Amino acid sequence: MQVALTRMLCSSLTTVLLLLIYAVGLGTATIIEKYYGTPVAKQTIYYSPVFFSVQVLLLVNFVAIVIKNGLLAKRKWGLMMTHGSFMLILLGSLVTHFFGEEGIVHIREGERTDQVFVQDGKTGIIRTLPFTLELVKFKLHRYPGSHSPSAYESELRVHMDGETTDAKVSMNNIFDLKGYRFFQASFDKDEKGTVLSVNKDVYGRNITYAGYLLLALGFVFCFAEKNARFRTLGKKLKEIQSGQMLALLLILSVSGVFLSPELRATATASKTKSEIPALGYYFDREHLAGFSALPVQTASGRIVPMDTFSSEILRKLTGDDTIADLDSNEFLLSVITFPEIWMNTPLIKVWNDSLLALIGLKEGWPSYADCFDKEGRYKLEEAVVEAYGKMPKDRNIFDKDVMKLDERVNILSQLFSFQLLNLFPREDDPNHKWYASGDDLSAFNEKDRNFVSLMVPWYIQEVRKAVMTDDWKPADDVLGMITTYQQSKSQVGEIDTEKLEAEIKYNQFRIFAKCKLAYLITGGLLLVSGFFVGNATARAFRIIRFLLCLGIAGAFLVHLAGIVLRWYIGGYAPFSNAYETMVYVSWVTVLAGWCFVRHSSFTLALSALFGGVILFVSGLNWMDPQITPLVPVLKSPWLMFHVAVIVSAYGFFGISFLLGISNQVLLIIVSLKKTATAWKNKISELSIVNEMSLLIAVALMTVGTILGAVWANESWGRYWGWDPKETWALVTIVVYAAVTHMRLVKRFDNPWMLNTGSVLAFGTVLMTFFGVNYFLSGMHAYGENRDVHHLFIYLYFAAGFIGLLSGVSYFSYRSLSYESVNTVEEPITL
Repeated sequence: MQVALTRMLCSSLTTVLLLLIYAVGLGTATIIEKYYGTPVAKQTIYYSPVFFSVQVLLLVNFVAIVIKNGLLAKRKWGLMMTHGSFMLILLGSLVTHFFGEEGIVHIREGERTDQVFVQDGKTGIIRTLPFTLELVKFKLHRYPGSHSPSAYESELRVHMDGETTDAKVSMNNIFDLKGYRFFQASFDKDEKGTVLSVNKDVYGRNITYAGYLLLALGFVFCFAEKNARFRTLGKKLKEIQSGQMLALLLILSVSGVFLSPELRATATASKTKSEIPALGYYFDREHLAGFSALPVQTASGRIVPMDTFSSEILRKLTGDDTIADLDSNEFLLSVITFPEIWMNTPLIKVWNDSLLALIGLKEGWPSYADCFDKEGRYKLEEAVVEAYGKMPKDRNIFDKDVMKLDERVNILSQLFSFQLLNLFPREDDPNHKWYASGDDLSAFNEKDRNFVSLMVPWYIQEVRKAVMTDDWKPADDVLGMITTYQQSKSQVGEIDTEKLEAEIKYNQFRIFAKCKLAYLITGGLLLVSGFFVGNATARAFRIIRFLLCLGIAGAFLVHLAGIVLRWYIGGYAPFSNAYETMVYVSWVTVLAGWCFVRHSSFTLALSALFGGVILFVSGLNWMDPQITPLVPVLKSPWLMFHVAVIVSAYGFFGISFLLGISNQVLLIIVSLKKTATAWKNKISELSIVNEMSLLIAVALMTVGTILGAVWANESWGRYWGWDPKETWALVTIVVYAAVTHMRLVKRFDNPWMLNTGSVLAFGTVLMTFFGVNYFLSGMHAYGENRDVHHLFIYLYFAAGFIGLLSGVSYFSYRSLSYESVNTVEEPITL
């Protein structure tokens, strides 16, 4: 019995099984949290004796393997540091759990307190601080012309030991005193009081941070040591490769593939007018250019060119960038100029049949006029009141669709009444708010009030005349007067002409759409050359593959330029929403392909194809490409590092997923041909690249998660809160750790197991990136989204295909005589 127990504890199979059990437990906890709440999830899973025992067994298992295999004597420093760091991190979390304190301090302006409310299980207790805090002033800073908070801070006066000192607490700016750390958490509705979160966890934090540092150093050693798994795989890859390898090329050659026909037409058009066949009138091209460059303030407070504003309006109404052969600028100018036409034009996106029935339609999209009866009563009034009267968690799909339709109707109503075009700044406005002609202008002086109220109606009148007479100079003059007013009345720095021009170019070039096309074309052709050309050394084939790699390099650098340009326009790293993250994931996926191009042009082809597919998804209607101001908690340098690193891991996971699929297909091909030594070498080559990519991805995912924990701890005082997004990031790490450790089990040490594992494990990445956001509760949950559900239907079909492919490739593999892909003598290492 004792021998059997010892063998079990020293077994690598035990390692894999414990990791999978741990991952299943974590995933189950997030489902429990969605339906029963966080306290139940913590009691049932996270803080349960069983879950704690699994973690202890993982540590015991590692120590037993170290002793059994004499890894200390073999000086596997990277291995020891990496795995040992998890012991230190768990110890730190244990100290935090039992000895750390976390609470809330609420103070009103002019008041003092030395008490902290601490949650202790189901009840709360009051603890006394060794000093007294006085709130001198609370300040809430909003984005210009918006109610959205840009930053909030508390000016404090600390009374301690007969002395008084001043301190300031704001989001991402901690006040630390005698081991107590104060974070800006919230504020009172009247903006006269502050809510501070308090954390005291000196020992737990220091131990945990030491574990984080040790883990990062361990990864460095794992990739740098000569006898480490990663370096050994690289040597083996060189041994099995034959033929000419492609050199890494980073030469930018922007060719015609980046310019779609419509962009080339725009650049070379000789016409001065754009016909609108659906409406039968014309807009002057030069006047449209001036209109599209006009600065306007959005609801979020950003000053953007009309080109951006019109695009956002059209997407909200129709879910698309064009309508009836009109671009967004033509559409917006047409709507405000000829509202009588657009009131009866079906253009509002609605998919809910019950909602259409409420309006009185059986199919199609409603017009603005369809939403009102003959007496002018709003048909949606009762449904809207009922939907907004419910708590957010109680709203069903119909309620949410009603609210979306109501928003779209309101947008049109405000456009028709001149209330949405915030074109006019008020001099010395404390909130930097811009106004529309139809707004309440009582705050303006009489001269400016008359000017603002009359300018848009006057401009529309001149545009209507110009359409009939083809004389656009009066309309140009009025547009110039609006521009002059903006420049004279706006406050310093509000209108950044260079950024506005850059944003117009960004909108017009459609950089990511061009890169999508380039990736799909060049990646597809390179992939075909890899399958059918193989190791051909003919000069023509080498030139073709060289040019294809050159095209991918060009798209890759243009893609990077687009990200940098968006960064410049928005003023922050563009990783803050789903659209921006997918654009970055696409770029990193291609970057991962370049990392292995010297060893496998096939990998670069797959990465380019996958990068194009990701950009395709990012361009779907349900993805919002709008640049929005950051909420205060996201204004942290830790966010940029955290997202950049963790999303980079997604790119390498994606490469491994594609390599796994490819190898499954190749296994089937080899089993059918019963020959093909070259094909077997290709499988071995791609399997090694796959494992190398997995090792890089696991390291990046782990480091990225650590950076997220540090960000959380430095922003609101806790580095782990079992939020579903955090938990599924951990699930992803654990599942891929199981995949990379499977080779240590003899029966699992084969190419089918490695490649199939890399394919199936990718489901955890999709869950972390998409599933948590839309199907679970927590800080990162975005709620139900009808269009996302349509996307997941395709994912279900993909899952069925992958299951079928995995099964067929398994029986194909069983029919072959195949050697292990494990090339390392030691039983365990990274």
